[in-house]
Amino acid sequence: MKKFIGILLAAGMIIMTGCGDSERVIDGEVSDMPGSGSQTAGNAAGTQTGDGGQTASKGYVFRYNGVTVSVDADMADVLEGLGEPNDYFEAASCAFEGLDKTYTYGSFVIETYPQGEKDYVSTIILKDDAVSTAENIYIGSSLTDVTNSYGTDYTEQGSMLVYNKDGMKLCFLMENDTVTSIQYFSTVLDE
Repeated sequence: MKKFIGILLAAGMIIMTGCGDSERVIDGEVSDMPGSGSQTAGNAAGTQTGDGGQTASKGYVFRYNGVTVSVDADMADVLEGLGEPNDYFEAASCAFEGLDKTYTYGSFVIETYPQGEKDYVSTIILKDDAVSTAENIYIGSSLTDVTNSYGTDYTEQGSMLVYNKDGMKLCFLMENDTVTSIQYFSTVLDE
């Protein structure tokens, strides 16, 4: 199953290829990576700043070590809470002026889109069963677990269950009634 997830992530990186030059930063070393960028667009309509500068969340959220991450959140706030990623990648944005950025934290990946001087979370991808959604669904959970936690108000796109809420999508790729991939997406491209 981990090989299947790796293939999905690799396919996602290939799909994102196509605009501009990019750099990959690993352990402080910068290397040029030709032509990669995600196709994201939109604004930060899904966030509000609450007390203490924290970003208030809308839609489904991901929590890790006491930090809440939601799509369309200001990535500066997320970085402040999570700290430096294990891996960082950036590429010229296909949709905006600026850079799309990818931050890898072991068991999950956060992708961003630029808007003005800020970067906002466009995608959160859970890579393995070491992390789960805020509702405790993880890779390996059953279809029954998903519907017990999120209900049956979803759309099916092939073998994917898609839950829409407050300007975002939470997607569960299913294989034999078992979750094989979990991804949070901003709906800014849908506008």
